[in-house]
Amino acid sequence: MKCDKNGYFGEFGGQYIPEVLKPAIDEIKEAYSELKNDEDFQNELSYYLKHYAGRETPLYYAKNLSEKLGGAKIYLKREDLLHGGAHKTNNTIGQALLAKKMGKTRIIAETGAGQHGVGTSMAGALFGLETEIFMGSIDIARQQPNVERMKLLGAKVNPVNTGSKVLKDAVNEAMRNWTATFENTHYLLGTVMGPHPFPTMVRDFQSVIGKEVKKQIMEQEGRFPDHLVACIGGGSNAMGLFYPFLGEKDCSKINMVGIEAAGKGLDTQEHGASISKGRKGILHGMLSYFLQDEDGQIEEAYSISAGLDYPGIGPEHAYLHNLGRVEYDSATDKQALNAFMELTRTEGIIPALESSHAISYAIENAGNMAKDDIMVINLSGRGDKDLNTVINAVNKMEN
Repeated sequence: MKCDKNGYFGEFGGQYIPEVLKPAIDEIKEAYSELKNDEDFQNELSYYLKHYAGRETPLYYAKNLSEKLGGAKIYLKREDLLHGGAHKTNNTIGQALLAKKMGKTRIIAETGAGQHGVGTSMAGALFGLETEIFMGSIDIARQQPNVERMKLLGAKVNPVNTGSKVLKDAVNEAMRNWTATFENTHYLLGTVMGPHPFPTMVRDFQSVIGKEVKKQIMEQEGRFPDHLVACIGGGSNAMGLFYPFLGEKDCSKINMVGIEAAGKGLDTQEHGASISKGRKGILHGMLSYFLQDEDGQIEEAYSISAGLDYPGIGPEHAYLHNLGRVEYDSATDKQALNAFMELTRTEGIIPALESSHAISYAIENAGNMAKDDIMVINLSGRGDKDLNTVINAVNKMEN
């Protein structure tokens, strides 16, 4: 999918920004437009992805889980094995390199689950860039191991105590800081949202995931998969998996599924399902689907996974939803916890709670699929960071 010159995917996307940020956005747009096709830049990016981050990541056939569920063969794209523990590193290395080329000396970022904060802190240390992270105080409390990793890597972590004290508010504070500092600072946005060109730029950096899957599944199965599945907050890991397949001649035969956070249920007010329950609106520089009240005020999102409790979705996902090209489903906290335990005990792999939402789709559906169906799930991150959350949640359910 290509956006138009103004960054619109159909009616979604664009640049809804204050005038003061226009020079900063134009600078990024011009620099990325030049560098994305620059051979030296791409070679340098590939070098760091391979020798520093550890690409390519494996495409693993989850034999135990497949046989237990019956039906489709389940493959896991092991982004949890990437340096930093999540797919976020693909984007942070790319944008940090871009920042260096633009002459910036400082990078800032928002984070929810902490994985983007860790990835940004790693990139800051690697390239000698002063690094500051904005993180909601509620997320700091539930993702403490990642907070300590960011500090160890030399980043300053700024608690955000405004609003609901989670990811949305961290984005607000990061944008506010960037408005006053963009002359020496690059805002390293972590997902496929925000004003143009962020949604396309982040997607491009993450598309290494889908490119590798295309090659790896052809080597292992001799054909493309029938199903591609990924969890969705803002939607970067899903776009990274889906995008390279969308350009294929026979892509209409591939069932692509994004899994939103249904939290405590879509019939409650405690979920993060912005496509299922949201409507069109504008926030953080883009037009997309957002959770809103009757007066158009942005509502708080909720999920047991800190990386999915954002009240909106990237504009390309909104467009794909309207086209009917990608199916958007959801999983509750309980389903994600069950998936977390199931994968841990059948395959010896501890998934991030975010990724567990995608695993739950396999648990619910794989058994009803043909045995020669192939499902690829993007295992976007590892679950070490979530152990306290999971233990507390399981104890509550048992008591």
